[in-house]
Amino acid sequence: MKNILLIGAGRSTISLIDYLIDNLEKEDWNLTVADQNIDFTKSKIGSNSRTSAIQFDVNNEEQRSKEIGNADIIISMLPAHMHISVAKDCIKFKKNMVTASYVSKEMRALESEAIQNGVTIINEIGVDPGIDHLSAMKVIDEIRAVGGEILEFETFTGGLVAPESDDNPWNYKFTWNPRNVVLAGQGGAVKFIQSGTYKYIPYHKLFRRTEIIEVEGYGKFEGYANRDSLMYRSVYNLEDVKTMYRGTLRRPGFSRAWNVFVQLGATDDSYTIANSDELTFRDFINLFLAYNPTDSVELKLKHYLNMHQDDVALFEKLEWLGIFETTKIPLKNATPAQILQYILEQKWSLNKDDKDMIVMWHKFIFSLNGEEKELHSSMVVKGEDSIRTAMAKTVGYPVAIAAKMILNGKINTPGVHIPIMKEIYEPVLKELKNFGINFSEKQIR
Repeated sequence: MKNILLIGAGRSTISLIDYLIDNLEKEDWNLTVADQNIDFTKSKIGSNSRTSAIQFDVNNEEQRSKEIGNADIIISMLPAHMHISVAKDCIKFKKNMVTASYVSKEMRALESEAIQNGVTIINEIGVDPGIDHLSAMKVIDEIRAVGGEILEFETFTGGLVAPESDDNPWNYKFTWNPRNVVLAGQGGAVKFIQSGTYKYIPYHKLFRRTEIIEVEGYGKFEGYANRDSLMYRSVYNLEDVKTMYRGTLRRPGFSRAWNVFVQLGATDDSYTIANSDELTFRDFINLFLAYNPTDSVELKLKHYLNMHQDDVALFEKLEWLGIFETTKIPLKNATPAQILQYILEQKWSLNKDDKDMIVMWHKFIFSLNGEEKELHSSMVVKGEDSIRTAMAKTVGYPVAIAAKMILNGKINTPGVHIPIMKEIYEPVLKELKNFGINFSEKQIR
């Protein structure tokens, strides 16, 4: 019998928990789900003799050590910055670990200790990062296998609202942690290489540098660059590639409107506003605008951003959010980013029966037999409702499958890894098809 410890039971874990519970008897597993909210956790696991829920504080060293020591594998679905203490305990107690988060510098620094202790830590096995690695490496390896050479690679992913639930002018609703959406792009200059030229985009310009991408059957999207694409040249063994570009997808018009908040400074999370609970939404916007006793907040905003008379669609997006209303902000000593998040949550939250949608798109340009060729690969997954979302499916199922593979000895190489090896991506992609997660490939030229 194997014991699984899942730490964190947030909105992206429902499919992960369902998968584990469905396999408890067959695989002879026990599952413990640990979270700060015990009642919420109990509601997710239901009544099963092989499951248990515990109230858990990851910062409680004694509790953390005890629970990790009693498990055979740890799945950490905590916020990214909380993984390190868990990983260190996993190494200490020689327990394997799976997480969907990016490999941080701190996690990478644990590589030698993990190897010395025979511990396997799989990271970046969610959707993005995760399924993007699995699907990209499959195509890259197939091209190489027939003698092709990758010249350019672009990949974009978006967590969006499905067309049948798209009922607002932003064409967007939260399907992921809202805080991550508000703070997107703030980790320093975005880096990539395009047609052999290095590109660096500072945060204040990020949402005005977009590409239009069309996904067959789903129309047009816009993509903006995401994090440091350059590091993936070595990860994918594409050191000489002319283009390496990773990005995020939104519907056209979103980025220009979001740029309004960036230019205002409303996404800043570095300081607090002392009297934030005394402000209204309108007051909040006015904080960032010049003093003028006669002009309205709307007019000052238009002047500040040099909006033209024909920027009707842009201004309608802002008005629809209610940012000019006199609704009180119930947050004390909040940062601008926290206040903006609160405002957005009033309008961008999924309704009960809403469906979300994950869209992933890859472009490969490669040379084969002296000819330059282009291949597109795309995935579109829709959720069932606001609980069983496409985001939960595409994050949760790869994590669960990877955990099963480790428990069954099919992944057993110690160290800190991401899923770019054939022995990982091939079986994971194969099983994901059972859940409607698959790719369409199209040769363009």
